[in-house]
Amino acid sequence: MSALTPVMSAATINEYLNKVFPQLNNGHQDYEALEIFPGGCTVRLNACERHIRPGGTVSGPALFALADIGGYVCVLSHVGPDALSVTTNLNINFMRKAEPGPIDGKCRILKLGRSLMVYDIEIVAGPEQHIVAHATGTYSIPPKRNFDVVK
Repeated sequence: MSALTPVMSAATINEYLNKVFPQLNNGHQDYEALEIFPGGCTVRLNACERHIRPGGTVSGPALFALADIGGYVCVLSHVGPDALSVTTNLNINFMRKAEPGPIDGKCRILKLGRSLMVYDIEIVAGPEQHIVAHATGTYSIPPKRNFDVVK
């Protein structure tokens, strides 16, 4: 099996996130995994009033969160369900104003090793799917643990 072969589906990821990270959506459907594919994923922010800053645009922190969640979904879907994978770096460039509505993050794994995953994500919005932001990030992958050992 290739390192870029998914081991979890979008539905399984969404279920897992609701269980281990319920504060992410806090009872709403703000952030979700739409698609998992070899070497990447598509995530969505259903941007509504909660995500709008003065001026009527989706806030930078909401888009930043989408970029971070894209990395988390990529690492979970390709390495397996370990909630302790963490962001070690994330850089974002905001390019255009994002209007409320569905905003998609198209994420791809650039490198997947034993302890780190490097990825980038194009965040697109609107009817023309213009790029509103682009980010690159790194996730730390914890070492595999043996849960069968009884002490």
